[in-house]
Amino acid sequence: MVNKVNYSKQREIILDTLKENVVHPTAEYLYEKIKSKDPKISLATLYRNLNQLTQNGIIKKIDGLETSSHFDHNTHKHYHFICSKCNRVFDISADVAPDLIEKTENSTGFEIQSHDIVFTGICKECKNKQ
Repeated sequence: MVNKVNYSKQREIILDTLKENVVHPTAEYLYEKIKSKDPKISLATLYRNLNQLTQNGIIKKIDGLETSSHFDHNTHKHYHFICSKCNRVFDISADVAPDLIEKTENSTGFEIQSHDIVFTGICKECKNKQ
């Protein structure tokens, strides 16, 4: 299943739980969900595994929402939108600006190796409530 880091049953449970919870959960949220599947797992083990999975590009770490990082099993090219009212995180397809990286490289001369683009604002649901 995991090809860039060593396989472990706990890592498999973490990945499966992350895929089942597409709300871009925090480690604390995942920990509450995982404890019922593996009561022996510690929060430190969860953090260690999340960091290894992030470093190996298997999941994405999203910072900037709260003091806690959020995690995303979707590693396809996409951006994030964080609602400043409800704090939900939404995926935005990179197709909305397919040449953004190329244009940035061409105009700056930089070589972009990775990027994390986060938009903030008010989601449609919260906007409709106003």
